[in-house]
Amino acid sequence: MAPGETAQCADVAEANHIPKKFLDAILGDLRNAGIVRTKKGPGGGYMPAQSPGEIKAGQVIRSLDGPLAPIACASRTAFQPCKDCNDIDTCVIRRIMVKVRDAVAEILDRLTLADMLSLDDGSRLALTYYM
Repeated sequence: MAPGETAQCADVAEANHIPKKFLDAILGDLRNAGIVRTKKGPGGGYMPAQSPGEIKAGQVIRSLDGPLAPIACASRTAFQPCKDCNDIDTCVIRRIMVKVRDAVAEILDRLTLADMLSLDDGSRLALTYYM
């Protein structure tokens, strides 16, 4: 997909063997997060809101799945203490999960969609259509 080009949801769904309703929901979440935008009318459809080099994998994953933390007490944005935790400040599990969250975020917040495309094995169809 060339910069500025749009893709129809139905075409993307068919090309990637994804149910259209499922893809509609994904694209809606990505649109609400400002990752994709829509163009109405003839030649309309979905397009990336930025270049693939500016869209971070972490941003996409958070917009679709929520916080990166493996458990709620390790989350920065959706923190909730565990019901059986006696002391969140000294909890070993929480401290480990915070490190896991930070390591995952470090990778995903540096990785762009352009990086992912450059790592591709040649079957770029799915990512090309999404972004």
